[in-house]
Amino acid sequence: MTVDAALCTGHGRCYALAPEVFAADDFGHCEVVVDRGEVPLELQDSARVGFESCPEHAIAITD
Repeated sequence: MTVDAALCTGHGRCYALAPEVFAADDFGHCEVVVDRGEVPLELQDSARVGFESCPEHAIAITD
């Protein structure tokens, strides 16, 4: 997973709904907190919820 910092405006939905995958940086914008952006299998459902909650579509799922 990656976050496009230019698109994120800091609504916080992602880290409110999936704090084990996303967190706020010093400016309240989203950052991915899983190792190297690779979401473990047990957190994929949470990651998808955070991804789908982003109104700016700033989060991308990568392979």
